Amino acid sequence: MHLQIPSLQSDIKKIGKQKLFFLGSLTSGHMVVHWYQSLLALMIPLVKLHLNLTSVQVGMITTVRFGANAVATLPSGYLADSYPQYRSFILSAAIFTFGIAYFLIGASEKYTWVLLAAGLIGLGTALWHPGATGVLSLRFPDNRGFVLAVHGVGASIGDALAPITVGAIILIVSWQGILQIHLIPAIILALILSKSVGILPEQFIPRPSFGFYLNDIKTLLSSPHVVGILASSNLTNMARFSMLTFLPIYVTESLGSSSFVVGIYLSLLYAMGMISQPLMGILSDRVGRKVVIVPSLLAMGLLYVTMVFVPGGISLGIVIGMLGCFFYAILNIQHSALLDVAPDNVQSSTFGIMILFSVPFSLVSPPLVGYLVTEMGIKVTFWFAAISMFLASAILIPISFKKPSKS
Repeated sequence: MHLQIPSLQSDIKKIGKQKLFFLGSLTSGHMVVHWYQSLLALMIPLVKLHLNLTSVQVGMITTVRFGANAVATLPSGYLADSYPQYRSFILSAAIFTFGIAYFLIGASEKYTWVLLAAGLIGLGTALWHPGATGVLSLRFPDNRGFVLAVHGVGASIGDALAPITVGAIILIVSWQGILQIHLIPAIILALILSKSVGILPEQFIPRPSFGFYLNDIKTLLSSPHVVGILASSNLTNMARFSMLTFLPIYVTESLGSSSFVVGIYLSLLYAMGMISQPLMGILSDRVGRKVVIVPSLLAMGLLYVTMVFVPGGISLGIVIGMLGCFFYAILNIQHSALLDVAPDNVQSSTFGIMILFSVPFSLVSPPLVGYLVTEMGIKVTFWFAAISMFLASAILIPISFKKPSKS
C-alpha cells in the first residue's frame, strides 16, 4: 500500500497542470453524466408501481436504454473521430439529453413514454462516452489505464451521490416533480461544460474515411485479443444491467425497504470505486491488463453468489460495497485493454465497436432475467450475474494481451 501512493503522486506529477485541468473538466462532466444515468435504477421500482408493470416490462426499460446506446455509440464515435472541433458540443448535448429524458419520465402516465425516455438516456450515454474516452486515450497514451480510471472516478461519484441524495428527497417530495426539475440543471450544466472544456485539443491525425472504418472493424475483429475482450465485456455488461434493473426491486419488494435504503445500496455499489479505480488503473498500466481483469471478474462472480445467501441490512451492504470495488472499475480496464490495440485515428469509434458488439446478448438479458424472475424468483438475478462473470473470466485465461505502451 505504501508503494502505491507515491506511484499515484508520480503519475499525477508527470501529467502536468494543463492536461490535469483538461482531465478534471472531463471527469467533472462524467460525474454529472452518471448522476443522471444512475437515477434510472432508483426510479424503476417507483415507475413499476406507478404504471403496474410486469417484470418483463421492467426488463424492457433497461433493454431500450441499452439498445439506444448501442445504436448511437458507433455513429457518435465516428463523429468524434472525424470532427474533433465539435466534440465539446457533443459532450454538452449528452447532459441536455438526460434532462429531457427525466422530464418525460416525471411527466408521463404511459409506459411507451417511459420507454422513449429510456431511449434518450441511452442516447445521452452514447453522446458522452466515445468522445470522452477516445480523446483521453489519445492525450494520455502512456497513462491510459490511470487516466480512464480517474475519468471513471467522476462516474463513481455521480453514481454514489445521486441515488442516496434523490432517494432521501423523494421521501418528502413527489418523485415525478424531482425528475421534471432535473431539466433545469441539465441545461445550465451543459452550458457550463461547453465553456469549461472549450474546443478539445486537436490530435493532428488524418480524418478517417467511412471505408477505412469498415476495414478497421474487420481488422480489429480478426484479433483473438479483441474478440476475447469484447466477449468478456459483453458478459460483464449482461450481469451489470440485470443487477441495476432488479437489485432495486429486490430491495424494495423482497426486503420491504424504502427508496432511501435503495439509494444507500446503489451508492455503496459505486462508492468504493472512487478508491479502487485509480489504483487498479495504475496497476494495469504497470503489470498488464489481464493480471487485473481476470481476478476481478472471478471476485465479482463470488460476490454475486454471496448475495444469494446474505440477508438484508448491514451484511448485504458490506457485500455490495465489496462488489463496488470492481463494478465500474473493471469496465475501464476492459476499455483500456481494447484501446491498447486500436489505431489512433479510431479510438472513439473503437469504443463504439465495443458497445455494438454486445448488442445481441445485452439487449435480451434484462427481459430474459425478468422472465426468470417471474418463474424462479428474484434471487435468480444474482445467479445469472455470477455465471456471467465466471464465463467472462474463463474466456480471457487463454488469451495473450498486448502490453500497455510505456513512455
